[in-house]
Amino acid sequence: MAIMLPSAKRGDDKIQPGIKIGFLNIRLPFIHAPWEIPEMIQAIVVFVTGVSATVYLEDIFGLPFSVALSIVIVQESFDAVHNILGDSLISGWITPAIPLVSSWLLTIDNMRDRIEALISVQLIVGIIYILFGLTGIAAKLLDWVPNSVKAGILIGAGMSAIIGNYGFMPAEEGGVGFFKYPVSFSIGVVLSFFLIFSVGFKHLRDVHPSKLVAFIAKIGFVPALLLAYLIGVLVKEIPLPVVNLSDGIFFNPIPGLVESFHSFSMAGLGPPRLSIFLQSIPMGIICYIIAFGDIVAGAEYMKSAESYRPDEIVDINANRSNILVGVRNILQGLFFPTVTLSGPCWDSMQVVIAERYKAGKNQMYSFFGGIITFNLTKAICCMIIPMIAFVQPIFPLAMSLTLMIQAFACFFVALEMVSTNEERGVAGMVGGILAIAPPHIGMLAGLVIAIAVQYLYREKNNH
Repeated sequence: MAIMLPSAKRGDDKIQPGIKIGFLNIRLPFIHAPWEIPEMIQAIVVFVTGVSATVYLEDIFGLPFSVALSIVIVQESFDAVHNILGDSLISGWITPAIPLVSSWLLTIDNMRDRIEALISVQLIVGIIYILFGLTGIAAKLLDWVPNSVKAGILIGAGMSAIIGNYGFMPAEEGGVGFFKYPVSFSIGVVLSFFLIFSVGFKHLRDVHPSKLVAFIAKIGFVPALLLAYLIGVLVKEIPLPVVNLSDGIFFNPIPGLVESFHSFSMAGLGPPRLSIFLQSIPMGIICYIIAFGDIVAGAEYMKSAESYRPDEIVDINANRSNILVGVRNILQGLFFPTVTLSGPCWDSMQVVIAERYKAGKNQMYSFFGGIITFNLTKAICCMIIPMIAFVQPIFPLAMSLTLMIQAFACFFVALEMVSTNEERGVAGMVGGILAIAPPHIGMLAGLVIAIAVQYLYREKNNH
């Protein structure tokens, strides 16, 4: 079901109306893009994933919840603007990089240095994205990095998630994963894996479809999170939510943003010192390498969906995607940095919305209506106090499930990237080093090992 004004109806050119400015095509909800009720409902369910990013800012930097939530609201709003400006990829985090970035930041004891390191990484990622969008230099960099090293980066990200504080780190060392919530963590992880990765659930979805199974498939790990929440409350691992409406229904992010601007941004603290900026370059490159595939994958999803919908032309522009992601990261690095960084595509939601789009014009009038509705609703939900209060007790659990799912995916994607024993060995070494050592050591060691094992004295015809 879509709600829209007559101005949002497509003409004979099959292009959804908008305000064309260069490579941008601004589409305002209702006026240029239909408001899709199913995507709104879906966003109300899954917004907990986005708002749970507050726990990183609280745990790593000691920010008050109100300040952390204000920063997350900015990020969620930027995600929505990304699609309003005409991009067809549902923007999100650079999720696989989160455990690497957070583990690296925690190795920096001085809090001012830690903040400068986060700012540096986000600025570096933004600069690389814009360079790629304008010149294609970063694509050549990715071609130059061996697949074994790329796979090792993914393995390192997965291992960092598992051994990190939201995974299996002991509680006495600061762990808030399995050893703090053993029952709810275990149930949530196992059920998440079943719903997302298992052969059995895919069989149910494809061979014995039903409306219930189809709905569960669309909302990913949220049923697992909600069940884990319920059981966690029953076994007294998780407290009941406390709703306090004394401050009203809607959260005001302005005071938190003012505090963040002065004490947690480049605008307030000044530029990072050169030594810290240079030390952050390897991590920035790693984050870009991890995220690069999201643009490729997202574009492929859309090309597949377009074949089902000859009634609409969805403009897929990788250069625009890169530039918009770069601008988002630079703006956040300057004013409101965040550990999750800003990525080009939330792959799972891109697939979910694209699948409904394939069902026809009667199901989803325009793909832009679906993605704009979804991201705007998510941003709005982050400002509704009762909704935030209801899900706040499970923020750590939500992050744990997100990272365990990401670790599982990192491992199977990494193993698909390597085909020889030499590549597998290099990938394992790189992953192990990255999980426990600074990023520049992991990258340097990986390249040296790859050259020594795969390329040194290799015959020219040995591919």
